[in-house]
Amino acid sequence: MSRPVAVICVLLVGILAALQPAANASFSKLVGDLGAAFSSLVISAIFIGVLLVAVGHPGRLSGLGSIKPEHVLGGFAGAAIVTVTLIAVRALGAGTLVSLFVTAQLMTAVAADRFGWLGLHRHAISGTRLLGVALAIVATILVTRT
Repeated sequence: MSRPVAVICVLLVGILAALQPAANASFSKLVGDLGAAFSSLVISAIFIGVLLVAVGHPGRLSGLGSIKPEHVLGGFAGAAIVTVTLIAVRALGAGTLVSLFVTAQLMTAVAADRFGWLGLHRHAISGTRLLGVALAIVATILVTRT
């Protein structure tokens, strides 16, 4: 995937991510919080399963036998994100929730890049990266003020 296409895809998925907690919270009125989280993740699994069969390589699932503890972090994170955000959006609102979430992600991602966590290519923490994190923190403070 080219860089411009990747940027566009991430921006579009960002739009979905901003709406996801509210959609799941609305759904929870019908099936409860954990029911909504579970159902959301089942829908996700079905969607990814269809993509895997249609355009992926299902045979590569044979590698599941070599799974390591750090490999389950993504699935655990997905479940935690869906569950916590669908509950927290009621108290925080979408703007505050997303602002806090993105700032926490940015701070963690900069550290992950710096230290090469989980096999990432190492990137130095430059002044511009620190400024970006600082601006995200300032933006979060502004957005979260009530």
